[in-house]
Amino acid sequence: MIKFNEDNVFLEIGPFDLFGQEIVITIMWYAVLILAGAMTALVLGIIEGKKIGVNKEFLEDLVFWGIPISVVGARIYYVIFEWDMFKNDLTGIYRIWEGGLAIHGAVISAVIWGYFYCKAKGVEFLRAVDLGAPGFLVAQTIGRWGNFMNQEAHGGIVPGNSRSYLEGIGLPDFIVDKMYINGSYWHPTFLYESLWNIMGLLFIMILRRTKYLYVGDLGLVYLMWYSLGRGIIEGMRTDSLYIGNTGIRTAQFISVLLFAVGLILIIYRHYTKWYPKYYYQILEENKVVNQ
Repeated sequence: MIKFNEDNVFLEIGPFDLFGQEIVITIMWYAVLILAGAMTALVLGIIEGKKIGVNKEFLEDLVFWGIPISVVGARIYYVIFEWDMFKNDLTGIYRIWEGGLAIHGAVISAVIWGYFYCKAKGVEFLRAVDLGAPGFLVAQTIGRWGNFMNQEAHGGIVPGNSRSYLEGIGLPDFIVDKMYINGSYWHPTFLYESLWNIMGLLFIMILRRTKYLYVGDLGLVYLMWYSLGRGIIEGMRTDSLYIGNTGIRTAQFISVLLFAVGLILIIYRHYTKWYPKYYYQILEENKVVNQ
């Protein structure tokens, strides 16, 4: 039997017998949406990659290996900041289907993987960074809807615990209904971050056609844009990771740090003319080569 769309489950296949055991294959909406985000990012990367001299095969391999590496990185990051949860049950580290992935860990591990992969393949890392910036935003935009399907990563209770509050800000019924959890209506912070990422994607897509950015600057713009939005929205969430007993939200601390790094580097690059090759020049040079 094949069964579709029950709560956070996308698809169930089974039950069927395997070596005397009854098996049901369950595919979760979260996994489908994460994969959909990654594949959409790959398609965008391939389209733009043709224009700046990065081939399709390179990007396909980069993403193919990057997805599992990012999942592992996201899990390691989560475990580090929730060590008390796992220190007495180390097997729980592997049970990712129970929840516990952090985007910052995924991004950090993806960038590290990308650096070494580019070095091994002889591809300019900064070009890959520029392709990855809009890719990260579109993947995070789609992936956040996985949190929606799981009814997680939401904010606090809306003013007055009122359905009319969510309807009043223009949310459709299917979102309002899903935000009714345990007898209360909660802020759909997944949606706030998703919309912020869409705006960032549009901004980057426009910005990279201007004559102001060096090759590699798009990665720094992404770093600042995402960090600013995540830092603000994180303050609304009810499931934040914290740095020890400090009361400091981990995601907000990391966001402030990454925003500062991005801002300092982009100012430093343009002030010192460090690798002063403009993105639009890459587009024009590759256009000539392909003619």
